[in-house]
Amino acid sequence: MLRAFDTSLEGGVEAGKHPYWGKSFMRLVSHLIALNREIRLRRQLADIERVVLDLPVRAHADLQQLVRREMEQAAACDFPHLYGTPPEERYSTYGHGPDIGLTKARSENPLIATRGVALWIAAVYHETLDSHRPGMEELHRQILRLMRQVKELSALERREAPSDWMAPRAAG
Repeated sequence: MLRAFDTSLEGGVEAGKHPYWGKSFMRLVSHLIALNREIRLRRQLADIERVVLDLPVRAHADLQQLVRREMEQAAACDFPHLYGTPPEERYSTYGHGPDIGLTKARSENPLIATRGVALWIAAVYHETLDSHRPGMEELHRQILRLMRQVKELSALERREAPSDWMAPRAAG
C-alpha cells in the first residue's frame, strides 16, 4: 500500500513514475508557494500603509523622493524583483527586499522607517510587475495606489508649508 509522499518502490510503482510526484503535484506545490507569498505580501502591505499614515507630515516628501530613487535603482538591477536581496541569496525564489524593508519600516526612527517603506515599495512593485496571477496583479494595483497616496500626501504637505511660516505662534 502506498502512502502519500512515500517514495519507495513498493506496490509495483516504477522509479520516477510515483503518482504523487507528477506534474500536477508540482503545479500544486508551486501554486501553494505563490499563494503563501501573496498572502504574506498582503499582510505586509497593511503594515506598510499604517507606517505611511503614521509618518510625520514632513517625512512624506522625503518618502516620495526615496521611493523614486529606490525604483530607479531596482530597475537598473539585473533582477529587479530581487532588489534588496543580499547577493548570496540571488538564486532564491523570492527576494528578501520586502522583509528587510518591512523590518526597517517598523523602526521608531522616522528616517529609517521612511527608507524601509521605500525599499518595500520598490521591491514589491517589481516583484508583482509582470505577474500573471490575479492576486498578485491586484496587489500590484494596490502598490500603485499606495505610491499615488504618498505622492498626494507629499503634495498636500507642499501646499500647506508656505502658509505655515506665516501662522502666528505663541511666544514661549
